[in-house]
Amino acid sequence: MHLLLLGVSHRTAPVDLRERLDFSSRDVGAAVESLAARSSATESVVLSTCNRSEIYVASTEPARAREELIAFLSDYHQLPPDVFLPHLFAHDDTTAAHHLFRVAAGLDSLVIGEPQILGQVKDAFQAASERRCTGPLLSKTFHWAFGVGKRVRSETALGEGALSVSFAAVALARKIFGRLQGRHVLVVGAGEISALTAQHLRSHGVAEIVITSRTAAHAEALAAQVGGHAVPWSELPRAMARADIVVTATGSQRPIITRADVEAVTGRRRADPLFIIDIAVPRDVDPAVAEIEQVFLYNVDDLRGIVQENLARRGAEIARAEAIVAEELARFTAWHRSRRAIPTVVALRQRFDDIRRAELRRLDPKLAGLPPEARSRIEEVTRLIVEKLLLEPTEQLKALPDEETQAAYTEAVNRLFRLGDDAEPPRGESETLPTDRSHK
Repeated sequence: MHLLLLGVSHRTAPVDLRERLDFSSRDVGAAVESLAARSSATESVVLSTCNRSEIYVASTEPARAREELIAFLSDYHQLPPDVFLPHLFAHDDTTAAHHLFRVAAGLDSLVIGEPQILGQVKDAFQAASERRCTGPLLSKTFHWAFGVGKRVRSETALGEGALSVSFAAVALARKIFGRLQGRHVLVVGAGEISALTAQHLRSHGVAEIVITSRTAAHAEALAAQVGGHAVPWSELPRAMARADIVVTATGSQRPIITRADVEAVTGRRRADPLFIIDIAVPRDVDPAVAEIEQVFLYNVDDLRGIVQENLARRGAEIARAEAIVAEELARFTAWHRSRRAIPTVVALRQRFDDIRRAELRRLDPKLAGLPPEARSRIEEVTRLIVEKLLLEPTEQLKALPDEETQAAYTEAVNRLFRLGDDAEPPRGESETLPTDRSHK
């Protein structure tokens, strides 16, 4: 069974293409069900965040699965393959696991160390599991990734210092305005990213934070959390006219702020700059807004400069996190390689146990006079002897360093012990086995 990954991310695709390949704006669970219904892959997980759309599958035919995934992406998103193929990355087996481990650790995020990503990976796996789209390989791989993410969080400082998209947004605002004290902020949307951004802005001493959301209760809850106040969704234009900084992160499928909206509340010429950070994917703000004088519009792709600054400051923590990933990947690779030997190991153990049972049946007349406790003890002792005899060979077989050597050894074991022969060992074969000296 092979692990296969296909996807796009902020490293390979611009934001407009990521919007068109986004699964999270719809139902990720429905997407993974649709994929499972049409793919030959036996296991599937769809991971979709604001910066990536990735599909993980387990398949015995990776080449066929790759073609099916490309067709699925094209059909599901109504996009010709040639639009996204130049931006698509693909990994299999060890490289796919390595990528997932880095994602879960926050090493592949737009802002290194982003804490939300591990939860998003867990949610993606849960959505697939609830729909029975996962199995042994993906379950093991994703749970291993969860452990990697947890180790990186607990053993490094990679996630410290507000390393998130929201922190990068605030850093950009400070570049525009200098000090943020006395500035008026409007936050559109009341989700997790909105909350984090509002908290960072509050810590920099802004004068006012206004929250608006289509769900009034959510806006009120966030306003109470960050010491701001909520306004109805219908008050969005008026709140925007008063704001110096607008942060928007909703789940809308189309822009909620157009160029006309901004011009209507600011006029075509504005004395003070208006800073708009659009963290949503799909984008909440029409890109044409950036053409308005004194209006500064940024989206998630514009945060790369902040990312590079964080990278420089946290190089040592990144190196420690990468070392953890490499250590766990080596262990995972050994486990994954060992799976290929499992059928032979199982057959070898069964073969030896069959011989053991056949020998006990041959000796049954001699053992008939023993009490039940003694018979039970003999059964247990012979079973333990077989287990101890096979422990080292089977562990060595599973731990062979490469696929070619493992395949050669597996074939040799199959031939030496006739593991394809399901018949009981012949009497002559059993009689040549050594017996307990007390019976001689």
